[in-house]
Amino acid sequence: MKKTYSLLLLLSAIFGFAQIPAGYYSSATGSGYALKTQLKSIISAGHIDQGYSALWNLYTQSAYRDNYYENDGSLLDLYTEKPNGVDTYNFTSTSQQCGSYSGEGDCYNREHLVPQSYFDNYLVDPMKNDPFHVVPSDGKVNGDRGNLAFGIVASGSYLSSNGSKRGPNTVNAFSNYSSTVFEPIDAFKGDVARSFFYFATRYEDLMDDFYNTANGATCQAKNMFDGSINKVFSDDFILILIKWHLQDPVSPKEIAQNNANYAFQGNRNPFIDTPSYVCNIWSTQCATVNALLSSESFLADNAVSIYPNPTNTNEVEIFTTETITKLSLVNINGQVIKDIQNPIFYQNIYKLNNLPQGFYFLQISAENGSLTKKIIVN
Repeated sequence: MKKTYSLLLLLSAIFGFAQIPAGYYSSATGSGYALKTQLKSIISAGHIDQGYSALWNLYTQSAYRDNYYENDGSLLDLYTEKPNGVDTYNFTSTSQQCGSYSGEGDCYNREHLVPQSYFDNYLVDPMKNDPFHVVPSDGKVNGDRGNLAFGIVASGSYLSSNGSKRGPNTVNAFSNYSSTVFEPIDAFKGDVARSFFYFATRYEDLMDDFYNTANGATCQAKNMFDGSINKVFSDDFILILIKWHLQDPVSPKEIAQNNANYAFQGNRNPFIDTPSYVCNIWSTQCATVNALLSSESFLADNAVSIYPNPTNTNEVEIFTTETITKLSLVNINGQVIKDIQNPIFYQNIYKLNNLPQGFYFLQISAENGSLTKKIIVN
C-alpha cells in the first residue's frame, strides 16, 4: 500500500491535523536529524512538568474517554478497548485506579510505553510524567507487558481481552530478532509508534545516557534502542515503528489527546500534527519500509466493487468474493473515520453506512493482498 501511505503523508503535510498554534513549528526548517533537533527545541521550550499524580486527573478529561468507538465515556485503554465490538471491561470511576489487582478489568494505572525501568537509574522528570508516552492502561495487562519491547508476535502465549499479545517476535524482513515482545492491536499501533518518535525527539540529548545505564538483563526494552541520540532506535525496531506509523494513520483520538496534552503541559507531539516529519527525519529507514511494503501482495482493482460511487445516500455497498480482514476509511485529512476488523459480508456484500459528506480512501485488506479505493459522498 505504498502509494496510499505516501498520499496520506502528503495530505497531512498540506492540511495538518490538529489545532496547531500559529507559528508553533516555524523554526522547524531542516531535514534529517537536524530537523529532529529543531523539533526537540520547540517541544521542550513550553513543556511544564505537572508531576506524576496529575496524570490521574488528565485521564478524566474527554480526550481520554471513549468518544470514538462505543461513545460511552469510559476510560479508553489501548490494551482492552475493542474498536469494533463491545469491551469486555470498562473503567468508569476514579475509584478504579490501581492499587493492586488480581486480574484484567480490576483497575487501571499509568503505563509507560517506554518502560520506566529503561530510565529508572536517572529517575528523571519530566519523562516519567509525560502523557505523550504515559497512557492509561489496565493494570493487569500493564504488568503482563512488563519491560518488554514492542514487536510483531509470531504466536501469542498471552492475549489481553482486545487481542494485544505477548510472545516471540516474528523474524521477517522488518525484524531479525526472536526475543519475547508485546504487540498492541492494529488500531493502536500508529499511536504507539508516534509516542516513541515523540520520546526520541523530546529527550534526544539523553538517549545515549539512558541506553548506557539501562540494564538489558532486566529491561528487555533496551532492544528497541541503539544508544545514539540521532537515529535513537535499533535497526529492527525503527522499521517496525515506521511500518506501524504508515499503516495506522493519525486518529481523532490522537488529535484530541494531543490538544489535551498541550493544554495540560504546554507542548505537542509533532508527529501527530505533521506525520510526514517521520520520513523527513528517518528518510533512509522510510525508504526501506516503503520498498518492503511495495513488495507485499495487492488485490486486483476489479476484485472489489463499490456502488453507488459517488453516493447520495451516505452509504455504499462493497462487493467482493475475497476474504476481507480489514476495512479502513480515511478522509482527505488522513484521519481514520472507520476501522473495521474482520467485517462480516452477507452474500459477498458489506454495507458501509452513516458516511458524512466528503471524499475518502477505503483501504481494503484481504488474506492475499490489499487495495485502496476512492469513495465520494455527496
